[in-house]
Amino acid sequence: MVVRDCKGLGFRFLVRSWETAMGDGNYDMREFCIPDYILVPGSEVKSVSHVPACPVIAFINTKSGGQLGGELLVSYSTLLNKNQVFDLGKNAPDKVLQKLYATLETLKHNGDNFAAEIQNRLRIIVAGGDGTASWLLGVVSDLKLPQPPPIATVPLGTGNNLPFAFGWGKKNPTTDLQSVVSFLNHVKGAREMKIDSWHIIMRIKAPKEGSCDPIAPLDLPHAMHAFNRVSSTDKLNLKGYHTYRGGFWNYFSMGMDAQVSYAFHSERKLHPEKFKNQLYNQSTYLKLGCTQGWFFGSLFQSASRNIAQLAKVKIMKKGHWEDLHIPRSIKSIVCLNLPSFSGGLNPWGTPNRRKSIYRDLTLPYVDDGLFEVVGFRDAWHGLVLLAPKGHGTRLAQTSRIRFEFHKGAADCTFMRIDGEPWKQPLPKDDDTVVVEISHHGQVSMLATPLCRSKSVNDPSSPSVDREEDDSSEEELSEDWEERRKFGAAETFKYPEGIDIAQVS
Repeated sequence: MVVRDCKGLGFRFLVRSWETAMGDGNYDMREFCIPDYILVPGSEVKSVSHVPACPVIAFINTKSGGQLGGELLVSYSTLLNKNQVFDLGKNAPDKVLQKLYATLETLKHNGDNFAAEIQNRLRIIVAGGDGTASWLLGVVSDLKLPQPPPIATVPLGTGNNLPFAFGWGKKNPTTDLQSVVSFLNHVKGAREMKIDSWHIIMRIKAPKEGSCDPIAPLDLPHAMHAFNRVSSTDKLNLKGYHTYRGGFWNYFSMGMDAQVSYAFHSERKLHPEKFKNQLYNQSTYLKLGCTQGWFFGSLFQSASRNIAQLAKVKIMKKGHWEDLHIPRSIKSIVCLNLPSFSGGLNPWGTPNRRKSIYRDLTLPYVDDGLFEVVGFRDAWHGLVLLAPKGHGTRLAQTSRIRFEFHKGAADCTFMRIDGEPWKQPLPKDDDTVVVEISHHGQVSMLATPLCRSKSVNDPSSPSVDREEDDSSEEELSEDWEERRKFGAAETFKYPEGIDIAQVS
């Protein structure tokens, strides 16, 4: 490549020692490194001889994966330009990306073609649990970047449902330089894949006394934003009501599974020294499931824990709200966008549309503007997912769902967004409590050849249902009887076509 100055013929490149770009151990990292003049405003610009094929920005949650997060931070900083690697405990991703894209737009305006190529090819790596990955997805969605970069996820959490859904695995990775180089090469070869974004609004009439603010398990870091209350100046705010918003890309759940998750996160915050590896975390999760009554609910919990007695559920069908029948035995309900839940299991499975009960259902695509609604009676019911054709109780597919809580049914419930749980107090003297989920655009993920998620626009995705469901129709009939922003960044617009006055 000929090196020229932007003031002359439209090109502008930097001074950089490619000995640094070669990294430790003579790894050639030129395809991934970004020069300082793009990352650090005011840096001197002189020359460069190569446009990287896959420039990356890496965000790492050093608190994830025991000590693995900190080790990954060291490895990435060793291999790449240290100014393109960020510790999420010290750097808010929305601020990082705002500054980066402001610099890129300025350089492009000045005729810098190299900066334009960096923006075109930029990819984001996020290392952390599902909550951390969702935080980055929310930031990219909120910022409305001119060319939003696709995101690859490093599985550093306990469940790692998001990475698993796109082929990045669910086991915590090794952190040596060779493993990181291998991961970077997979990022370079990964394909982009759009997935639906889902916006959540919860509105509660201001209680006469006490608070209905979501209660996180102890002090969650900013990454685990879960659910944010809107400010008094926000358009979404209504006088006399407390309004909250959030978003998800993998799943939203409510009920016993969220309660167990809440207990797990609380325990981990109290005793972080015990939660140093994924196997211990998973075994602790199982123990808490027993103590919280997830396996023996009738012995530990009252009927108020059943979803049907807690709230009326409605779904949008052909432009109208319709009641969704929830069997009385269901203690947990999941709104699922990706085919990965509870450590990589698929609660929806593949319905056999030859059976009358499933004729209105389609294959679960991640970009079709629909999510799947699944119910579970207890953890024993959840164990059927371990069987080759196991699935939960399929309730519906929809683009919008609404939960209207019954007055005085319970003093609280538990909710979870992409692995991050919270305890939600409910007012005892009022029934004006509504949670509504609606579609809100799409974001780009990076997928490997092992990706489990299916796209409506991918020719390799099946177009007709395969007969994989071996449940009898009688068994299934028994089961059936029994909006403005995600809050991850500061710049956003409320979805068009949503009447917020109806969410009350």
